[in-house]
Amino acid sequence: MKEKKLNLTSEWDKTFPKSDKVNHRKVTFHNRYGITLVADLYEPKNVVRKHSAIAICGPFGAVKEQASGLYAQTLAERGFLTIAFDPSFTGESGGTPRYMASPDINTEDFQAAVDFLSVQDNVDPEKIGILGICGWGGMALNVAAIDTRIKATVTSTMYDMSRINANGYFDENDNEEARHKQRVSLNTQRTEDYKNRTYKRAGGVVDPLPEDAPFFVKDYYAYYKMPRGYHKRSLNSNEGWNVIGTMSFMNQPILTYTNEIRSAVLVIHGEKAHSCYMSKDAFNSMTKNSQYKDNKELMIIPGAVHTDLYDQIEIIPFDKIETFFKKNLK
Repeated sequence: MKEKKLNLTSEWDKTFPKSDKVNHRKVTFHNRYGITLVADLYEPKNVVRKHSAIAICGPFGAVKEQASGLYAQTLAERGFLTIAFDPSFTGESGGTPRYMASPDINTEDFQAAVDFLSVQDNVDPEKIGILGICGWGGMALNVAAIDTRIKATVTSTMYDMSRINANGYFDENDNEEARHKQRVSLNTQRTEDYKNRTYKRAGGVVDPLPEDAPFFVKDYYAYYKMPRGYHKRSLNSNEGWNVIGTMSFMNQPILTYTNEIRSAVLVIHGEKAHSCYMSKDAFNSMTKNSQYKDNKELMIIPGAVHTDLYDQIEIIPFDKIETFFKKNLK
């Protein structure tokens, strides 16, 4: 399958400093829909004939130059070959129309990353793991439930994108009437988009920040809109997804078969994160009535909020993540 030639940025434009302990280069690969994806590949400088490898993505609406790249570079410093990739329709990756999301295509994006890693000469195809941050944590669990090549999965500050789209924050709209109103609104927008031959953007993190904004909005603002995490290609830092970009998540639950995941899973979340209930519930669903719960673990970080696990090196439990992957990618 021929990959589309894309215009890739050559300069270092990450939200974190470049490490002198790893080699870095950009790579491309394609998913089964023929969309070309772009990733940053980080490789330890010490020569190893066959590396354990990890594919990393997230948060939902972020780009590989933000949190996923930081995770990838840090884990490469610890001996893994890693890639941080942009999902279809976003960042430097291909796919049109832009700024769309899909439970199926985004699951496929992660599997395509595993395809790529599996055929690299310096990767052991029996030692591949994945790591999903925020909304891509939920996607990672879905991928782990379908892709038996994956030997270990880590989720960090996880969102269940089906649940948040169907029920709203904190499940405040978890009723048929609220979902009906949301469906009417989205389908009305579909008609307008078709008429106007363009897609209306939903807007990223609100800016300027209202004084009465809830804490989780302030938390996002402090990352996506400030120099700490802002990136020009990040949807959350700028104009966001298309309004209708994530609508199919509403009635396509992605965590249905997670209690059939046989491989190891580590679920990490901050104690004070507004989203912590999603990881706790996902972990309970994954282990309830499961024959494969002995290799599953939930780790709650005391005092941490949602975006602490995006980029706060002293809070992200990299020692635990390293130990988990080394134990299960062997």
